Amino acid sequence: MFADGLPVLAHPLSAQSLPGMLDAANAPSVIASIDKAVELVLAGEACGLVTNPIQKETLYQAGFRHQGHTDYLAHLARVAGHKAEPVMMLVAPGLRTVPVTVHIALKAVPAALSADLIIRQAVATAEGLSRWFGIARPRIGITGLNPHAGENGTMGDEEITIIGPAITALRARGLDVLGPLSADTLFHEEARAGFDVILCMYHDQALIPVKTIGFHEGVNCTLGLPFIRTSPDHGTALSLAGTGKANPLSLISAIRMAAGMARNAVS
Repeated sequence: MFADGLPVLAHPLSAQSLPGMLDAANAPSVIASIDKAVELVLAGEACGLVTNPIQKETLYQAGFRHQGHTDYLAHLARVAGHKAEPVMMLVAPGLRTVPVTVHIALKAVPAALSADLIIRQAVATAEGLSRWFGIARPRIGITGLNPHAGENGTMGDEEITIIGPAITALRARGLDVLGPLSADTLFHEEARAGFDVILCMYHDQALIPVKTIGFHEGVNCTLGLPFIRTSPDHGTALSLAGTGKANPLSLISAIRMAAGMARNAVS
C-alpha cells in the first residue's frame, strides 16, 4: 500500500530537535506519540505498531515512571482493559530467542528466576507464535542457567529446583518443550534448526546469538500484547544521528515482520 513512502501524522515538539542532541523538553511529545500509536492500533485503525528506540534517561527526566518501552505498552493495554503478559522475543534469520529475565544485573538472575515466571513466559510465547506467526504447536527449547545446564547439580541446582519443574508443568499443558539444555551447544545451525524459539534464562544468553547471527537484521518483537509490536533490535545510536551512516536494515526488517504478523493474525 505504501510502496514509495509512509504517511506521517504530525505531532509538534516543544523544542527544536537537533540530530544527536537530547532535550527533556521534548519527552512529553515522545510519550504522547506512543500513546497515540497505541490508541490507533487498539482501535483497529492500524494493523500493528513498529516503535523506534527511545532514550529512556531523557523520558525519566520528564517524569516517565516505567522501566522501559515495553512495560509502558503493557500498561497502556491494561488501562484499555486488555490482558498483557509482555514477552521480549529477539529475531534473527533462522533464530528466535526469549530472555526470561531481562534488564537486571547478572548476580540478580538466580533470585529472579521462578518456575511460575518460566511457565508464564513460555505460554505467552507459544500463544504469540501461534497467533501471529502461524505456528500451530511451536517447538520450544529451554536453556539451563548454569554451565552445561548444571551437570546434574554439580554446577548449580536451578535446573533441578526451578527450570526442570517448569518444563514438567509446561509439558502437562501440552506444550512441545525440551530442556534444560546447555546453552553452549544450542545455537549452532544444526541445533537451532530443531526449535521455533529458545527460552533463555538471562539477557545476554538470548541476545548474543541473535546479534551474532544477524546484527543488522535483528528485530525485537513483543509477544503477549493484544496488538502487534516490533522494533529495531538496537538503541538510539545518537553518535550516528544526522551523519547518514546509520544502517536502516533493522527498522526495515521490523516493518516487514509486523506486516507479516498482520497477515498471519488469528483472532
